[in-house]
Amino acid sequence: MQVGSITRFSRVSFGVACAALALAACAKKADNEEASTTTTTTTAATTNEAAPAAAPAAAPAAATAVAADNTDTVAGVKFASYTGDAKKGEADFITCKTCHAVEAGVNKIGPSLHGVVGRKAGEIAGYTYSAANKNSGITWTEEKLFQYLENPQRVVPGTKMSFAGWPNDPQKRADVIAYLKTQS
Repeated sequence: MQVGSITRFSRVSFGVACAALALAACAKKADNEEASTTTTTTTAATTNEAAPAAAPAAAPAAATAVAADNTDTVAGVKFASYTGDAKKGEADFITCKTCHAVEAGVNKIGPSLHGVVGRKAGEIAGYTYSAANKNSGITWTEEKLFQYLENPQRVVPGTKMSFAGWPNDPQKRADVIAYLKTQS
């Protein structure tokens, strides 16, 4: 093999690995993942002695969803305190593009976000939503999106969206919402 082809192969391999990691990060969880508990047995690797079996993991306390009409954020900031910049929001949306498209009818790992502002949760045809999202009763107002983008799992416990949110950047949330408003 020539040096040029090795370099090209390395770049392609790196790109494929990055894409696989991004997709894995956004992949949906199994519907029954939260319900299952496991018992593990630890074995000491160096002495081959079996450690006592661990007690079954306690079931996590069921998280309570935020009411559909509640838009309070953890940080206490309000959407009305920010003016979103759609241009900056378009640049920040790069984080979302791995899983979402803004073109109508284009579902990826996540549903299309075309016309999301003002839409009811769980209503895009052809996309399989989590029961938590579909049954949330949420209408995606600017204020609700602002709260959701702070911590999606807090607002819709059980959502299959694995994005952790932007808890410390309310301006970024406002900018992305301004961008999404232009995508209708």
